[in-house]
Amino acid sequence: MKLKEGYKIREIAGEHVIIKQGRFGADLTRVIALNATSVLLWEQLQGREFEVEDVIKVLTDNYEVEEAVATADASTWVSKLKECDLVE
Repeated sequence: MKLKEGYKIREIAGEHVIIKQGRFGADLTRVIALNATSVLLWEQLQGREFEVEDVIKVLTDNYEVEEAVATADASTWVSKLKECDLVE
């Protein structure tokens, strides 16, 4: 899978949110806010193909976390991306 092109992370009012680039009058009724870990994952994986295993590796390389916890968190993160239609 791959993160969809055209989406960028922007900081608005102290929150990191995903914005679709190039849309005038965008519908902001659905704002996707990211925590610091999600920002890290987005930045590490943007522009390349990845699998859940790649997400796990980013988590375990950057945090002291057990692999079982990283696996569960990675699966949840990928599921949320799919739910929000942010991956191809």
